[in-house]
Amino acid sequence: MWQTPKNPVRNWRQYAALFLSGLLMGTADVIPGVSGGTVAFVLGIYEELIDAIRAVVPFLRRLVSLRWREALEEFPWRFLLALGMGIVTAVLSMARFLHWALETYPTYVYALFFGLIVASVYVVRRRVKKWRPHLLLVTALFTVGAYLLVGLRPAQTPEALWFIFLSGMLAICAMILPGISGAFILVLLGKYQYLLSALIRLELPTILVFIAGAAVGIVFFANVLRWLLNRYHDLTVTALIGFMLGALRELWPWKQARLVDLIPVEAKDILPAAWTGEVIVALGLMVLGFVAVILIERMAERLKKPRPQAEKAG
Repeated sequence: MWQTPKNPVRNWRQYAALFLSGLLMGTADVIPGVSGGTVAFVLGIYEELIDAIRAVVPFLRRLVSLRWREALEEFPWRFLLALGMGIVTAVLSMARFLHWALETYPTYVYALFFGLIVASVYVVRRRVKKWRPHLLLVTALFTVGAYLLVGLRPAQTPEALWFIFLSGMLAICAMILPGISGAFILVLLGKYQYLLSALIRLELPTILVFIAGAAVGIVFFANVLRWLLNRYHDLTVTALIGFMLGALRELWPWKQARLVDLIPVEAKDILPAAWTGEVIVALGLMVLGFVAVILIERMAERLKKPRPQAEKAG
């Protein structure tokens, strides 16, 4: 993870890396079954992101008290701005494309992200300082729990604004949990297709109410997550790994199912019947997704290392 002060000033390369991280997180958040929190975890910015979100409430208190200079000095606005611009850019630019891709080539999309999540588990497991039997048990329990969760059917729910607000609160909590997709929570609430359509058509009342719910939910849940990571770091990380493993059920590319909100439901995972061209391409995309995460993680490691200062001439 990046060991940084509360509000560090980075160089342009690091801000560009944060923007790219936001692009990857935003893309993941649009996909049901894939978590933007997983991307943040792999890139090593997860705990800094949680701390930045927790800083929102003290920032608002200082603004209300007219301590504006202190508010800006303490609040990590540069970090959130670079990351947030990447997330917003990805969501706005990828929503229509992913809507089309999931309808047209669902097997390929799920194969790619299956590889991404497998690699994410491989990377995140190293954040546990020492694996013990009780941690393996926790991982197994949360794997089973997530596996059962993603097997639930989408519900029929109201389209009233109060429920859109509630959906935003619940979805954002899942979005910052590695392995639990906020988009999939929207599927379970019966609101994924509805909100994706609202985003494509720029229906501002619906979008703004959803964002308001997400803002309230993420500030509250970030404090809970930070407390867990401070008190029970390895236990929390192993639980998150279990979530990620259980979420793989949703991303298995080959299913016998009908589609609801672009997601296989009432589905049975199957093996391909023959080595067709589609199967070979899907397996290739799995490998591509796995390799991509490993490369991104190594790139993040290089960016975390301080650059040696150039020797002064003369």
